[in-house]
Amino acid sequence: MKAPNPDTLKLVKEHGRQPITFAVARAPGTDRVFLGSSDFAVSEGDLSAAKFEAKELYKHDSYVTTVTLAGKVLVSGGYDGKLVLWDTEKKQKVRTADAAHAKWIRQARTSPDGKLVVSVADDMVARVWDAATGQLVRELKGHAEKTPQHFPSMLYTLTFSPDGKHLASGDKVGHVIVWETETGKKAAEFDAPVMYTWDVKQRLHSIGGIRSLAFSPDGKHLAVGGMGKVGNIDHLEGNARVEVFTWADGKQTAEFPDNKFKGLVTQLRWAPDGAWLLGAGGANDGFVCFYDVATKKVLKGEKVAAHVHDVWLSDDAMSLVTAGHNKLGVYKLG
Repeated sequence: MKAPNPDTLKLVKEHGRQPITFAVARAPGTDRVFLGSSDFAVSEGDLSAAKFEAKELYKHDSYVTTVTLAGKVLVSGGYDGKLVLWDTEKKQKVRTADAAHAKWIRQARTSPDGKLVVSVADDMVARVWDAATGQLVRELKGHAEKTPQHFPSMLYTLTFSPDGKHLASGDKVGHVIVWETETGKKAAEFDAPVMYTWDVKQRLHSIGGIRSLAFSPDGKHLAVGGMGKVGNIDHLEGNARVEVFTWADGKQTAEFPDNKFKGLVTQLRWAPDGAWLLGAGGANDGFVCFYDVATKKVLKGEKVAAHVHDVWLSDDAMSLVTAGHNKLGVYKLG
């Protein structure tokens, strides 16, 4: 499947929202989207509506930071440490794991076959769940609980390989672990240290970390997104940064130390044929950027109205939804 040219990117609709939208999932073949937001709510809306309205389905006890679809089951996670499974057809909860994690859940992702959901949180554990029942399958432990300066670390992101045989997780200090999905064993690990800033002069504080991960369509490369070194750690003033590795040996094959956009690369998605890599994120403003990994060139970079927390990209890469600070953007390519 040939990917559309990034130059054809066009904003079709933009919907304003009162809460901050941290997460978005779109039902395949429809305009239905499920949102996780700062108002503690998981909501549903129709992107094709003239006036977008998100109908609340249920609530968490804090920010809802991630949503992912596993067939008809919607899985949400939040700062309350809960994972909730919701039947999107019957409109009812399947299961609530009240103590899925001991600390804030940062992200959850569904395996390509839809059978598993994996969540990561600031307790530094990745947990694998049965997507149909919500039962815990296994735990993946290996990320250090403390930074080198002996402060609590954070486990921000994960992703599955296209064949589902591996999954990768990334933490605050720039450490990546690739796991065997079936066994839970480590397959590889490597570091992207530029994405972690420790400021010993102005503040005893750190910033950055790996905020996004994506396997290439052939499963051989792993893209890592975050931010370059930061001068003032009180602001997201570092340059947006993407690095690409052959994950089996941890060798860096490409890097994009973006000098145009500031802030974190919070999401990464590959084109279905590997022709480009999409990165999105931001600081006060947001951006969407397309990278050619083979030539190590930026194909297109576009400023968007607000910091992008999450994106949804269709399988043919012809439809894109961005979710962020008070805005939903609907884009077309091709």
